[in-house]
Amino acid sequence: MKAFTKSKYGGPEILQLEEVEKPILKDDHILVKVVANSANPADLHILRGKPFFARFAFGLFKPKYKILGADFAGVVEEIGNNVSHIKVGDRVFGDTLNGGAFAEYTCVPEKVCAIMPKEMDFPEMASVPIAGVTALQALITHGQLKVGDSVFINGASGGVGHFAVQIAKAYGAAVTAVCSSKNVDFVKTLGAERVIAYDRESIHQHDGKYDLVIDTHGNLSHKDFKRLGLRGVMVGFTTMGHMFSVLIQKAFSKFPLIQFTAEANTKDFETLATLIHNRKIKVHIDRTYPYYKIPEALDYIETMRTIGKVAMVWENMAAAEDINEKGTKC
Repeated sequence: MKAFTKSKYGGPEILQLEEVEKPILKDDHILVKVVANSANPADLHILRGKPFFARFAFGLFKPKYKILGADFAGVVEEIGNNVSHIKVGDRVFGDTLNGGAFAEYTCVPEKVCAIMPKEMDFPEMASVPIAGVTALQALITHGQLKVGDSVFINGASGGVGHFAVQIAKAYGAAVTAVCSSKNVDFVKTLGAERVIAYDRESIHQHDGKYDLVIDTHGNLSHKDFKRLGLRGVMVGFTTMGHMFSVLIQKAFSKFPLIQFTAEANTKDFETLATLIHNRKIKVHIDRTYPYYKIPEALDYIETMRTIGKVAMVWENMAAAEDINEKGTKC
């Protein structure tokens, strides 16, 4: 099968498209014929081996896992022993941070996948896993969002941010969102009551007060969190220095600020699938690339100028859609 592989740490230019062995099916796992992927900042962090402490999980001197890629959507080709909720032919989406998704086939645990809504296509659902679960867990699991809460979302037009605005609205919150002036109209369509253009108004001097502050962009200081909110969730960070600065101040403060890494699980994927099916969430895809331009897609998201998500499509998409239309195995 074709797959994008890496043998050292570096930028997207080090990725090689080559023929590799198809994954061997394991117990509790499913073998998925990948139809689409999406690109995430996490892919770039793993590819570059930065921040350095991440190498203790992904390989200290060279990558432990040869194939890059986390988010995917595709059709189940085989199921392993003990798989109980997914069957051959199901259209599924999910993610695996250990990599393996930027390939024609991926073998993943059943517990990091869910069934796609029937009406959705593969690129849209491949764009949901990491960004959608991060937004959901930031708001609900860690942010303890309640109906009627006021929420301040910094970085509202990106992958995580555009999901966060919609999820907050679906759970009954009033949203104030931050993005660039060119993306204000887009963020308004997501449901935000108020949108602040950071290139016209400094968010570091904004004097609003909110029940919950979500920072997906990663440039809010600890002082900003305390000034703006009653509690906060830090999703991203712009530099290691910024992250450590916020976390060190957090250690000496009683302000409830949480920094977390999202964990893939079927329950949260099913929640997102239901929200999408009920049209509470719409997946916005900024650009779609063919699979052989996956390095180019990663280059693009590294500019941090994406509106929504970036998807990549494998050449078997037409065949997979044809299977779905005919009802075979689906």
